[in-house]
Amino acid sequence: MRITVVGDLLLDVDINGAATRLSPDAPVPVVDVADVRRRAGGAGLVATVLAQDGHDVALVTAVSDDDGASHLKRALEGVQVLAGAPLAPTPTKTRVRIGTHPMVRFDEGCSPAAVPDSTPVMLAAIASAEAIVVADYGRGITANVEIRAALAQVSGKVPVVWDPHPAGSEPVPGVAVVTPNLSEALAVAKAGGLDPSCTGATEAGRHLMRKWQSNAVLVTRGEDGAVLLSVGDPSAHAITAPQTNVSDPCGAGDRLAGSLAVYLGLGLALPEAAARAVEDASGFLARGGAAALGSAALASAALASATVEEAPKPGPVVEHQGLELLRGGNPDGLRLAESIRAKGGTVVATGGCFDLLHAGHARTLAAARAMGDCLVVCLNSDDSVRRLKGMHRPIVSVEDRAELLLALECVDAVVVFEEDTPEACLTDIRPDIWVKGGDYVPDELPEARLVAGWGGRCVTVPFHPARSTSGLAAALAKVS
Repeated sequence: MRITVVGDLLLDVDINGAATRLSPDAPVPVVDVADVRRRAGGAGLVATVLAQDGHDVALVTAVSDDDGASHLKRALEGVQVLAGAPLAPTPTKTRVRIGTHPMVRFDEGCSPAAVPDSTPVMLAAIASAEAIVVADYGRGITANVEIRAALAQVSGKVPVVWDPHPAGSEPVPGVAVVTPNLSEALAVAKAGGLDPSCTGATEAGRHLMRKWQSNAVLVTRGEDGAVLLSVGDPSAHAITAPQTNVSDPCGAGDRLAGSLAVYLGLGLALPEAAARAVEDASGFLARGGAAALGSAALASAALASATVEEAPKPGPVVEHQGLELLRGGNPDGLRLAESIRAKGGTVVATGGCFDLLHAGHARTLAAARAMGDCLVVCLNSDDSVRRLKGMHRPIVSVEDRAELLLALECVDAVVVFEEDTPEACLTDIRPDIWVKGGDYVPDELPEARLVAGWGGRCVTVPFHPARSTSGLAAALAKVS
């Protein structure tokens, strides 16, 4: 899906470590830094997550020209960044964590800035989008008159989900859904004259819907889920959130807004889209939330002068019926997944017969690998392919199919399974993301319920017509 994210770009820095003693200078803990992670925050987080889901993402924002901006550009690889005149400094939020528990946060340059300029390319990205997320972090991008006019023009034509900010601009009239959290909704309601002691999520949401002239308001309430209100519906719909152990809720609202825009863009009804978006946000937090994203650098005593070295790409491996065919002594697919997960990385898996590799396969695999830190391919055995496709298949043996897959840079491991479905294989690997190609809703995949059981999610990438193994085999038969 072609999605445009409009909003303010932040740099999030996570300093992770352990504290086992107090400082001799003051009664404060000493944090022994284990790693530092830098990632795109604000609208950049929304764009990053959607791009990892396989969507075509354009980010309409403002980018500074300082050192923080250079980190952001690396973090936003794979996202089309469309920016106006540079602003300085880059807003930076630095969080210090002991284990999984936040200890303190430092904010730099996060005060409201001058309204940035817009360009024709930025406005064109809004006009051509299939869905839009506005991630307002109070830095001025949503106050740009031309950008507001472009958003107002597409509202009603494509779903626009607006995630507001207390220091930001009011949403333009006619957006599909506005997604304030409860404290934000109550603050706006109080400013509008409502008694805060008698106002809940429903009353505050209805006030916002009238004030902002939006088609719906989804008031998020953390672990208590959300309340959905929409024009023409007198009822308030309470949406429960799956129970999740959360140490840091950072990024939940961004994940929710992005998912909601996608589901509405796919044509789902608002109540179902909202319920799925709440589930996605809970799953995102269960997998570590925003803190699980970003690039890690080993810390040294002199962090300022430390150099970041990219971790070596896991070597290709094949595991077949319990027999490990190792390449250079690398671990099997299961241990690779466990290793990546232990480091806070994202494990991606996909599956299929992959009988005659073609461009559609290559695009699906490349898109899948871009969503995480390793890609494990679950490959049907020869007997499994025969049961599914007939005695004339496979054309290529499992050994050769595995070797061809491993020749692709985007594939880290291949695991061959004998059953008709990859369910047992998936249960062993427990991927964070299960990817399939096709034009259907991810949650309708047969494996969706299984993967959701351990907090994972299913993602589909676009199907490429006129590219199939059967078509390729038929073409080869004509020239043989």
